[in-house]
This record gives sequence, C-alpha cells and structure tokens, in this order.
Amino acid sequence: MKKLYGLVLILGLALVLAACGGSGDEKKSSDENTSGDSKKEEASEGMVPDTLVIGFVPSQDSDNIADTVEPLANRLGEELDIEVKSQVMTDYNALVEAMGANQVHVGFIPAFGYVLANEQYDVEVILKSIRYGSGTYKAQYVVRADSGIESLEDLRGKVWAYADQGSTSGYLFPANQLMEEFDIATTAELETDFFNGTRQAGGHDNAAILVYEGDADVATTFDDVRTELEEEYPDIMEKLKVLTYTEDIPNDTISVTKELDKEFVQKIKDTFLSFNDDEDMIQIMNDVYNWDAIDEAKDEEYQVVKDTYAKFKDSVGF
Repeated sequence: MKKLYGLVLILGLALVLAACGGSGDEKKSSDENTSGDSKKEEASEGMVPDTLVIGFVPSQDSDNIADTVEPLANRLGEELDIEVKSQVMTDYNALVEAMGANQVHVGFIPAFGYVLANEQYDVEVILKSIRYGSGTYKAQYVVRADSGIESLEDLRGKVWAYADQGSTSGYLFPANQLMEEFDIATTAELETDFFNGTRQAGGHDNAAILVYEGDADVATTFDDVRTELEEEYPDIMEKLKVLTYTEDIPNDTISVTKELDKEFVQKIKDTFLSFNDDEDMIQIMNDVYNWDAIDEAKDEEYQVVKDTYAKFKDSVGF
C-alpha cells in the first residue's frame, strides 16, 4: 500500500513539474515573440534625430552659403519642432559620405551626387528644384570671348576648370559629352591627353573666375554661372562667352537618409513644399542655388544620370 501511495505521489509531482515547465516555456516563447515584434516595430518606425542636420555643397563661397541658409534652417526647425543644424560640406563626395554615415540627414545634393548616394547608401530623393519654370537644366562651356575657341574641337590642348568630379554639370555630363564626341576611353585620357591639364576649383563660380582671369581656358558650369558674378565682375558677360551646352540634366535634389522615420520624412517634405508660399524662404534658395520653387521628385527622374554614370563606372572605371 505504501509503495502504491509513493508511486501515485511521484507521478503527481511529475505532472505538476511538467505543467510548470510547459508554462515557463510558453511564457519564454511568448516573451521572445513579443520582444521580436517590438524590435521589428521599432526598426520599421525609423529614426527621428535630436538634431536634424541638413547638408549643402559649395556652388559658391562656403561662408556665404552658411550665413545665407541659417534662417532657412531655423524656420525648418520651428516647423518641425526640432533643432536643425546646417552644414556646408567641402565637396559633393563629402556630402554623400556624410549621408552614408548618417551624420547628415537631409542633403541639398545635385543629380550625380544623389545617384551615388542612392546606389551606395539607399539615400532617397523627395524633392527637386525648379529653375525658370523647369525641372531640368543644361551644363555650359564657358570660354573667354577673345580666346579664339569656337568649337569643342578647339578645346584640345587647353586647360579645363570645373567645380569637382562629383558635380553633375561641372564634370559628369561635359566629360561624357566630350568622351563620346572624340572617342575617348577614360576620364584620365580626357584630362591628360585631350586637355593639357585641369583645375578643380571647388565651385562653379570659382571655375568661371579661373577662365576670366586667364588661369584656365574653359570652365564647365551650370547655366548661367556668369549672372552670379556680375556684381563683382561687371564685364563678365562680355569677357566670357558660352561655347555650347550639354543635354538636359535633372535639377538638384533634396534627399534624405534611409534611417529617417517615414512620417518624419513626410513632415520634412511638406514643410519644404510650404516654403513655396514664403517669399523669404524661396529667396534664400534662390540666393544659394538659383531655385525659384520646390517640387516633388521621384527616383525615376534621375535615370538619365544613372545611365550616364554607368558608362563611366562600367566602361571606363570612373
């Protein structure tokens, strides 16, 4: 009888322990699932930084840009209810890398810079500039009016000035046009065999000034950089002439990093679009980049730039 009682007691205890163990496992599994769902939800929400950093590239003097855009950054911060800091980068590549490292969250970045940032770091375009009623523009070749240069062929053996190699209008599209025109295989050959040297000026205005002062023979810039320099160089429209233009280029972008929260991105987008009704804000954009308005943009609009870049990257190793 005692043996039977002991067996029943052991079996009962085993059932209780099994029940407890099952409950614990279920709870653990439930906790893990809840934790996993929470992490997924957190990841899908994205990031809203304590300080939003907006980055600019120097189309003109960096100090001037920094001072000019400060009211825009302040106004954006008021509308978003967040601290906003503006940062002027040294060049296009620096802005791309800063966005890739999430050190800059919103970039005023030209078409080629956007293509690089999108390919390398999944940066997303949300807005574009409108200039003179258009969402596209052309690059121009600027030479001295008394230079005797009348065609692209006449550029052979001359010195080429450009903002930097990350510039869509300053480098990518003119380089592509010249390489196609004269069957040049690489950018290195273009710079050293076709041209007799290059000057990287750090800004479109600086590139044009190099030609004006006789330190370079041709500058490739946005259309028309000369109007930005008339106050300082009153005779620049007479001294410099436009040789020719490239094909159409999509306008500059306002792009964002992939880490930003989607709802927050929409607020950024809506705020910038609201600046179309604010003369002071649009004037700032006009002073900095000649923007007359801001419009929505999609990645497909930049396919022509992607195709042009692919020729360099895949065929000539640019």
